[in-house]
Amino acid sequence: MTTAHELYAKGLRDHLAPALRALGLLGWRRTFSLPDGTHWALLGLVEQGGPAGRGGRRGDVVRSEPDGTATAGPVRYTFDLSLVRKADWALAAFPGPRPDPRAVYGIEIWRARIGEVLPVGEDVWWEVLPGPRWRVTLDDSVAAVRHYGLPELLRRVDRDRAGTGETYLGPDALEQVNAVLLAASVARIQRAELVDKELVLTGAWTRADAVARTVLRGVAHGFLSAGDERFGAVRCLDTLGRALWTVDPSTD
Repeated sequence: MTTAHELYAKGLRDHLAPALRALGLLGWRRTFSLPDGTHWALLGLVEQGGPAGRGGRRGDVVRSEPDGTATAGPVRYTFDLSLVRKADWALAAFPGPRPDPRAVYGIEIWRARIGEVLPVGEDVWWEVLPGPRWRVTLDDSVAAVRHYGLPELLRRVDRDRAGTGETYLGPDALEQVNAVLLAASVARIQRAELVDKELVLTGAWTRADAVARTVLRGVAHGFLSAGDERFGAVRCLDTLGRALWTVDPSTD
């Protein structure tokens, strides 16, 4: 009997990777990128399952067949999406010719699991199981990339290239602020822009991170104390553009 791992390996080689390249992605095996002169727009394949040592992990579920043989459980996979400016990548001097979309470097403009940009808005995994319809899973995941993953990556590239507002800090000044955040183990500010009389800070923060909230409120009050007439409040967004916290002296 052909195992799920064998079907997945065949599907990746003969169907999934060629289909992704047919969409305009460049790459091989498990990491792909859109051709662009200024940005790394990346797609990475994240996997679970399969026998340990062959794409799987120790602790994966193993089933016993009626004849007593052991077979690995299903192979599950999803995609990570990541956007990095090529200039930032070169300046950071991380090893490798390009970022790995499955890794977190702290210089990303944006990153997300593909489920976050699908209509369900939550983590989605595709599962390969032996059977006559095993390729349907691959086709469905390619459709998700085609209709949601790639359009979102392209939209993010265009938005970053055009800019949504006036840049507030230059690279050197922003790095000084980020050094303070790093010392407090808080993710860096990826963008600081002036939008509609507000200073908008974007970074890989979450609403549940109380330390980030406290430290960023302190940073916000520092910005506000400068008395810059171009803004009267500071707003913090996550990398998906969702509002996290606002510091507004007129309402605090």
